Amino acid sequence: MSELLNILNTPEFQSKATIKRQLRQLGIVAGDALMVHSSLKSMGWIAGGAQAVVEALIETLTERGTLIMPAQSADNSDPVYWMEPPVPENWHQPIREQLPAFDPYFSGLRGMGKIVECFHRHPMTSRSPHPSHSFIAQGSQAAHWMIEQPIDDSFGKQSPLAKMLQADVKILFIGVGFDSCTALHYAEFVQENRSTSPQGAAILKDGQRIWQTYDCVDMDSDRFPEIAKAFPGEISEGLLGQAKTRLVEMKPLVEFGIDWLSKHRVL
Repeated sequence: MSELLNILNTPEFQSKATIKRQLRQLGIVAGDALMVHSSLKSMGWIAGGAQAVVEALIETLTERGTLIMPAQSADNSDPVYWMEPPVPENWHQPIREQLPAFDPYFSGLRGMGKIVECFHRHPMTSRSPHPSHSFIAQGSQAAHWMIEQPIDDSFGKQSPLAKMLQADVKILFIGVGFDSCTALHYAEFVQENRSTSPQGAAILKDGQRIWQTYDCVDMDSDRFPEIAKAFPGEISEGLLGQAKTRLVEMKPLVEFGIDWLSKHRVL
């Protein structure tokens, strides 16, 4: 039924060729490094769906570019924080003991969308090793950017984001808002007065499945639209399929976010 409604609400035929043409109109070219946040549903009906979108992105950037998407696995976390849905308290310890260890190829994603799930399945896609906050990438910088992600510094100075900030990465939002902007978590992680909460995840260590506890920086993506609204740099707008898009340079946005958060502390 949802597929039928998408067709009925799409005024013109759309395909991979449509998406590639629109990407060029947005100014995305071969060799670009591009982080994508997306909602397939917002794009309307496309022949080939998520596969067509992923192929369009890969073919536009070419092997000289790098395509990146957040690939978080929120299920691999301490069940005490689970709220959608919550689980009975007497299940918490059995979950910690029995949850399968993170596997970059096998572990699923949660709430990331169909485009990300499709990109994860591509055989040339690399995934970073964090059990809850991983990224996936393909292209010239993928192996370098994805190789390391410390469990207690998933978005900080030793994370893939830190490496991306040394390059010219663009962030593309397809039918989603700045509350999805994973790069701005870096601005939270490098704050001097950041707070943390105890967290845990199932990982493999020396070939054995263990429950690893760690301190995770407290994050609040609800503040990210405020940062984007105050950002003095350029945020260009356009269309991809039927979805409204926004395109922004990662480094100036994150640098502004670091300063903005330092001046707008939550008391």
